[in-house]
Amino acid sequence: MIGFARDMLVANLFGATLDADAFVMANKIPNFLRRLFSDGAFSQAFVPVLSEYRKLKGEDEVQGFLNHISGVLALTLLIVTVIGVVAAPFVVMLFAPGFGHDDPRYELTTTMLRITFPYILFVSLAGLGAAVLNSYDKFGIPAFTPVLLNFAVVGAALWICPHLDQPVVGLAIGVFIGGVIQLFFQIPFLLRIRRLPIPRPSLKDPGVRKVMKLMAPALFGVSVGQINIMIDQWFASFLAVGSLSWLYYSDRVVQLPLGVFAVAIATVILPRLSRSHAGHEHDQYERTLDWGLRSILLIALPSTLGLILYSGPIVTTLFLHGEFDANDVSMTLRSMIAFSFGLTGAMATKILASGFYAKQNIKLPVKIGIISMVANTLFSLCLVWSLEHAGLALATSLSSTLNAILLFVMLRKKQGFYLQPGWAKFLMQMAIGLVAMAVVWYFLTPDLSAWIKHTTLWRAGCLAVDMSAVMAAYGAGLFVSGYRWHKL
Repeated sequence: MIGFARDMLVANLFGATLDADAFVMANKIPNFLRRLFSDGAFSQAFVPVLSEYRKLKGEDEVQGFLNHISGVLALTLLIVTVIGVVAAPFVVMLFAPGFGHDDPRYELTTTMLRITFPYILFVSLAGLGAAVLNSYDKFGIPAFTPVLLNFAVVGAALWICPHLDQPVVGLAIGVFIGGVIQLFFQIPFLLRIRRLPIPRPSLKDPGVRKVMKLMAPALFGVSVGQINIMIDQWFASFLAVGSLSWLYYSDRVVQLPLGVFAVAIATVILPRLSRSHAGHEHDQYERTLDWGLRSILLIALPSTLGLILYSGPIVTTLFLHGEFDANDVSMTLRSMIAFSFGLTGAMATKILASGFYAKQNIKLPVKIGIISMVANTLFSLCLVWSLEHAGLALATSLSSTLNAILLFVMLRKKQGFYLQPGWAKFLMQMAIGLVAMAVVWYFLTPDLSAWIKHTTLWRAGCLAVDMSAVMAAYGAGLFVSGYRWHKL
């Protein structure tokens, strides 16, 4: 929720203006790289190897592996950071070619990118610490750590932005501070489990070489979603001012269930799947993966329906104030609906991909990722002309769904995964719950014009009541159909 407070504040101060577009791009570029070096490719390659070390090696060898891999990661990130800061103007043109040299967004984005780029150094090392803690079943601290970024950006918006000639630059400073805080926050908890990595670069360590071997293809494979988003940004840089911001705000809303639930469940099951595979416990592997898929669908399907039905109320409640006007609401809810159609596929992908990574099979998800990325580009080319920024969001949804379908098919075909009994009944029970949701929404929720004309307090209260009612209806539908949560 702190993330929403951050976005509400940014929308209030900067709306969907050229300043907001510039910050979105300056923030997106290091976050794209974070997916590669932190909670994306690196984590998926690192966790299975660490699980294997813990099971088969001694304590000294485990600590030595952590020291060596942290050293290699830190040195790599330092080089990438220096290059990124020096070459910031070229990086901006690469990711946002629509920002011509005469576009004020180009210079502003370049300035902020030089501030935000070092963020990947700190947050990726924090990601290493989080992966270690997760591997030792310490999930609370890694889950809380990203919240510190939101506090830093909110603080910067309130206390740094007002004192600058270009206030939006203060948000970039907040991102940088957030990365530093996240790294140092992890240290006491790593000390507590006696697993604080002491960076000592070494490519001779067999564990380091194995991680690098697994990470090379994973650099692309696990980051398909982010690459698709960057493709959207690339196209959107040629569209009207505000398009990048509309995509950003709508994507942020849709990312909530993905970030809170899908990432959390995938984080929990990956070490367990890895241990099951290392111990040749195939039945346990299948039960864990099946549990992950059911858990995701129980959340993803009502989240998708809820985001579509309540797109207008959500956008008006969160963002319709300050510099964010009614036209921005209209444009943002269009892309939010389009993004929502791909939510279930994106959430399922997190779980399905974990089934491959646990077995250290990276190549097949990479191939599927390539197909998904090509499809996203083609969908974007077809849809951007008629639907503009909403077409880009829909293209991402279609490619995310395709990615999930192909992962599931290949998981069954190549990895021998079979669903546990009871899926037909489970899907029927969810369908009843979703119908109950839609019925309550139809009779309870006012149309969009009512949300626009009322105050923020009224919107927040009405949205809380309405969404509580539809969530209760979903739960009641599941219960009446015979579903029981404790039997998941």
